[in-house]
Amino acid sequence: MTLSTESSSPSALDWKFSQVFGDRTPGEDLHDSDVISTMEFEKSGDYLAVGDQGGRVVIFEKKAGKDVRITSANLIWVSSEHHSQFELEQLDYVDLQPPKFQYKTEFQSHEPEFDYLKSVEIQEKINKVKWCTTRSGSLFMLSTNDKTIKLWKVTERKAKKVKEMNLNPSVYSENALLAERSFVSGEHKSSVGNGNYLEWKEKTDDRMLSSHVGETKEANIGDSAFARCRKVYAHAHDFNINSLSNNSDGETFISADDLRINLWNLEVSDQCFNIIDMKPSNMDDLTEVITSAEFHPLQCNVLAYSSSRGFIRLVDMRQSALCDHSARILHHVESRGPKSFFTEIIVSISDIKFATDGQHILSRDYMNLKLWDTRMSNSPVATYKIHEHLRPKLSDLYNEDAIFDKFDCCLSGDGLNFATGSYSNLLRIFPYGVGSAEGMTLEATKQPHRKPHLQAAPRTRRSSLSNLTRGFYRPGREILNSESNDLSCDLNSKVLHLAWHPRTNLIACATGSSLFMYCA
Repeated sequence: MTLSTESSSPSALDWKFSQVFGDRTPGEDLHDSDVISTMEFEKSGDYLAVGDQGGRVVIFEKKAGKDVRITSANLIWVSSEHHSQFELEQLDYVDLQPPKFQYKTEFQSHEPEFDYLKSVEIQEKINKVKWCTTRSGSLFMLSTNDKTIKLWKVTERKAKKVKEMNLNPSVYSENALLAERSFVSGEHKSSVGNGNYLEWKEKTDDRMLSSHVGETKEANIGDSAFARCRKVYAHAHDFNINSLSNNSDGETFISADDLRINLWNLEVSDQCFNIIDMKPSNMDDLTEVITSAEFHPLQCNVLAYSSSRGFIRLVDMRQSALCDHSARILHHVESRGPKSFFTEIIVSISDIKFATDGQHILSRDYMNLKLWDTRMSNSPVATYKIHEHLRPKLSDLYNEDAIFDKFDCCLSGDGLNFATGSYSNLLRIFPYGVGSAEGMTLEATKQPHRKPHLQAAPRTRRSSLSNLTRGFYRPGREILNSESNDLSCDLNSKVLHLAWHPRTNLIACATGSSLFMYCA
């Protein structure tokens, strides 16, 4: 379903709290390693992968029950009894139950490392997780930290344990008795001359009375999932990786850092192709960096990437081996008075997402959420104001280092609704066609009427390559001060990462170490 239809704009959805995982009690300490850093739904919507700053990946799966499918006309609920679509459409009433998720498994994806050549610590934080095409019933996914990408295979196994075992008397040799003494009793006594222990003789004789030879009984204790690393794609990025994207061909994917984008084959881990290189010969001439990159959902030869200057570039890999010189640029220059010290900061695009039709792109910068038509390069078709109320406080946000926060964006499977996060644990949701309207605002908490804290604690200023492009840390640069530090939001509580279920109106969003789900 495309967004260019002439139909009326959809009405606002009624969003309600559905689930929460990892909810913290008031006053509970939050460890940095537990903070959620990325998330993504699997294409079918049956699984959700969540990565954190401790290098862990947690997988949730949908509970068995009713499923939902979005069509251009309405929502059709398909029950587990496999009713036909026609039969369900004839029903006057269907019990609408939102999908529920449960914990499936988790694994340690990355560990902290140290680059001795550059004397740089490599954090274990998971920057991105991406689901791959499902093969032979197994789940495949990519995960990456700043430097290393890994391919994981998650499989189901039946876990069993020994319930009863009767052995042949002849197996009671000296080794068996020694093993039983060492690991079961924990005793350490000297042996007698014949190699047997006197205190074990009675137990041995009793066991020899068994008439069953080599009989073993096992008991099932349930199914469990195991993750195994299949490939490691390393040593291909000099700068921190910020994006992963799988190609629609199911065989290749791209990884993007601040200045380069590499093309990989999933089966080849020791070779990649550099398709975009924005690194100048002299780093003093650096003017912009890559902030996000994503493949076209339908055309395997097209990809888009955004920059810190607010540009979105569409490239075709068939035109040139290096794609950075033949790009179609989507960019809009706002006419809001003269440029200020913060102009280049707030136009930096933190995230882009293709719509399922491949014709529209959703982008998020610090101030706005924008919807672009790839056929209109001069201006977005819709702009949604997110932080316009913070425009007079940009200097305070700069001093608090909050102006460099990178907010994700997401859109529904039908492409008619969009969402992004904000401060004070707020989730902003907008229907298509409303333009700059307020949309709906939800607080990521089970207590929606709780007052957010207005006092923001001081934070350590970050230094990154993107900041160098703006000259922030060059000699002679002074930090700006403002007359007031009274902000109307809590900068420490924010929704940076979120994902929209591909088949139903369900949004998963993260605040700190807590994962909230809302349904409509």
